[in-house]
Amino acid sequence: MTDHASHPTAGAVRDNPDQRRFELDVGDALAFANYRVAGGNVIITHTETPRALRGHGIASQLVEGALRLIAARNQKVVAGCSFVVDYLHRHPEWRALEG
Repeated sequence: MTDHASHPTAGAVRDNPDQRRFELDVGDALAFANYRVAGGNVIITHTETPRALRGHGIASQLVEGALRLIAARNQKVVAGCSFVVDYLHRHPEWRALEG
């Protein structure tokens, strides 16, 4: 589990379909993962974590939350950015979700 003592508490990941991104509030900051949908696949194209929060596991929390939302909708994920590619390599439990 990630140590949250060194940064503000992260909220729950949510989908913002109008902006086509998954979002995670961290204190007054926002981490997000842009996506596009093609068929039953959600293609995550870019992840962004505020510079001051990098290295604290925020992007991993964001991607895991996004994957949970995608799985709950019976969709598949396509890693369109290097962070998501690396995350899926580090977490083989999510490989069945890959489209």
